[in-house]
Amino acid sequence: MLLLSIETSCDETAAAVVRDGREVLSSVVSTQIAIHAAYGGVVPEIASRKHLESLSPVITKALHDAGIGMEELEGVAVTRGPGLSGALLVGFSAAKAIAAARKIPFVGVHHIEGHLFAPFLEQPVDFPFLALVVSGGHTHLYHVEGFGRYTTLGRTIDDAAGEAYDKSAKIMGMPYPGGVLIDRMAQSGNTDAIRLPRPLLRDGTLNFSFSGLKTAVLQQVAKNPVSIPSQAADDLCASFQKAVCDVLAAKTEAAIRQTGAGRLVVAGGVACNSGLRLRMASLCKQLGVDLAIPHPSLCGDNAAMLAVPGDYYLSHGFISSQSLDVTATWDMDSIKESMK
Repeated sequence: MLLLSIETSCDETAAAVVRDGREVLSSVVSTQIAIHAAYGGVVPEIASRKHLESLSPVITKALHDAGIGMEELEGVAVTRGPGLSGALLVGFSAAKAIAAARKIPFVGVHHIEGHLFAPFLEQPVDFPFLALVVSGGHTHLYHVEGFGRYTTLGRTIDDAAGEAYDKSAKIMGMPYPGGVLIDRMAQSGNTDAIRLPRPLLRDGTLNFSFSGLKTAVLQQVAKNPVSIPSQAADDLCASFQKAVCDVLAAKTEAAIRQTGAGRLVVAGGVACNSGLRLRMASLCKQLGVDLAIPHPSLCGDNAAMLAVPGDYYLSHGFISSQSLDVTATWDMDSIKESMK
């Protein structure tokens, strides 16, 4: 199946053309980072307007780069949720219109499903597997038995890891988005320079919490202001990143031992983080577990990743109705029920 996929859940306008849910013919992402940086975070109304401006050119470029015409498409996959409602509506409405005009099926895909299956665009991953999805809005552990068959083992009870990165960076005086800068500066810092908490590290659950860590950074900066660049800032970044990775690694190890999983997928925007990638590689080597982390270009929000579950659903007759609407919140566990 030759599939067009569309992603507009937050502040990236993306489109891709993928064959059979595995072969990426094109992938185009238009970012809004520079626009939202002035506000220190994503402004939903501005994001929606920029999607309206960018989506048509992005789709046109995706088709051009793939060397195909609209008439050759056999289906459309699009993010239905979760995300910003206004932003989601832009991509979802476009997908519906293309499907109706071309008389081809479309399917609304869960945004996190796309992240879960991003590694499939690079290598096969056998079911079942454990998945750690780490992004600005999610820090979840899933047991994945197949497409549409997910069990949530643990989740953040407050801030997601990516949110904690960006908010801590803002506290330190870094521009938005600061997560990438923390990772870069951490490589020159001392990971043991500053004692920071590891929230819920030994609480006996697989849940996460990063609000306390963010507060600890705020208190540290209040007592010892840091300037950028400086060794003190590098040390704080390194200590912060070590604390986050300690928690993520400990919870993931506990989930591997609990489930007996032989394969681990790490996905989402924070999967670009060099410290996390190294830590997960070390953990999997230690436990004898196969690790799949997609290339950084497939970790952030993109449309190509949606084509993996999208192709599966359309090929198995799961076609969305033109009356379907977007959803700002959507529990992954509920997808399993809808597949029955």
